Amino acid sequence: MSNSDEPSWARGLEKPPAWRSDGAETVFQNPWIAVTRHDAVAPTGLRADYAVVRFGNVATGVLPVHEDGTVTLVGQQRFALMNYSWEMPEGGAPPGEDPFDGVRRELAEEAGLQAARWAPALTMELSNSVTDEIAMTWVAWGLSTVATAPDPTEAIAIVRVPFLDLLAEIGRGTVRDSLTLATAYRAYHMAQNGELPETLARALLGRV
Repeated sequence: MSNSDEPSWARGLEKPPAWRSDGAETVFQNPWIAVTRHDAVAPTGLRADYAVVRFGNVATGVLPVHEDGTVTLVGQQRFALMNYSWEMPEGGAPPGEDPFDGVRRELAEEAGLQAARWAPALTMELSNSVTDEIAMTWVAWGLSTVATAPDPTEAIAIVRVPFLDLLAEIGRGTVRDSLTLATAYRAYHMAQNGELPETLARALLGRV
């Protein structure tokens, strides 16, 4: 890790040794994930039987922002928690695909939108104690409509809500998707700090 990849306060601080794997086996694999089991050594020197969920795709997501300060969200059933989830359009970029190409595809397929302007929002590590999953998100505007093309397993609802209402529902705990939460707060920060066009920022913040 170079100094540019570290927080400013961490530069020059001594770090403990890295984790070490003295052997690994793949105990499960499908087209999306693999589970690897490791004979590991912790930074403290303690031996550990460690399992990691490894993802084949980079997770991607985009918060589509309209000129009036509303954002487009999608709703769908999620299998793992057996719940209904309101989220921004999200998906995955497989190996060999630029994540930006992947997120543009997902915006069209799930929300029926394309965007003229994009700004990187976040790069995140999700559950980094037990997975290697990376997520990349964007804020997009200059929106126009295109045909949707959801995955055959997806039954998607599309809504357009004021951005401040999204923040309020995040605060109430009714919107819980981690990429959506983090990107919404990042978009709020971008609007407050001049990282978005002024008219768009004012609309997002309800200052029109």
